[in-house]
Amino acid sequence: MSNTQLSHLDPSQLGTKEYWDKIYSLDLENHSSNPSEIGTVWFSDSAAEEKILEYLTSDALCLDLRETSFLDLGTGNGSMLIMLREEGAFEGRMVGVDYSRGSVELARRIAEEKGMEGDVRFEEWNIMKDEPGESWIGNQEGFDVVLDKGTFDAISLSEEKDEAGRRVYEGYRDRVQPLVKRGGHLLVTSCNWTEDELKIWFEGGQLEASGRIDYPRFSFGGQTGQSISSVCFRRKS
Repeated sequence: MSNTQLSHLDPSQLGTKEYWDKIYSLDLENHSSNPSEIGTVWFSDSAAEEKILEYLTSDALCLDLRETSFLDLGTGNGSMLIMLREEGAFEGRMVGVDYSRGSVELARRIAEEKGMEGDVRFEEWNIMKDEPGESWIGNQEGFDVVLDKGTFDAISLSEEKDEAGRRVYEGYRDRVQPLVKRGGHLLVTSCNWTEDELKIWFEGGQLEASGRIDYPRFSFGGQTGQSISSVCFRRKS
């Protein structure tokens, strides 16, 4: 099956920048009143961040704790990168990007409160519209690991179309691929697409599926599945 044969998701407000700007504006207000309020950690009910941390520190990837660089797409409150720094003991370059200014401000505040100001970098950036910022990508040939935890999901719910008349998310792979260093990894976590569907959307070009993360499984109507899926893709060397 090709990606042209996959059904589109119905657009919703979760696919709009206005929705996320409102969410992070409220999160900033709550955090200002109570610093323990850090906003939503996406897929926390499935312990996704803990599972991702376990996978990234496993022998499956054999990542160098001192040198591995990370880019977090749609970073939200920055919790994934902060966990990788604090609990994963990764010491390499870390950048989180989001198209919502409120998200970036929230992530910076939380990082500063944890003594990570400047250690983990957060930047406002729209992956579907902007070119990578020279200040944070520099002369690098991409990142060792690029993370997407729900960002492809959100873009899949946008009704925006590109110049060719396609839904914008249909061009997402082509925007992400150059951000991954040759031989590096893209880890996509989704609640809207199955593992097989993620492979259809992302394989091809220079990306090939190389791993997956197991989550608790459920059975319903004779079918067995997971509430979320995480698939790792490796960019060919």
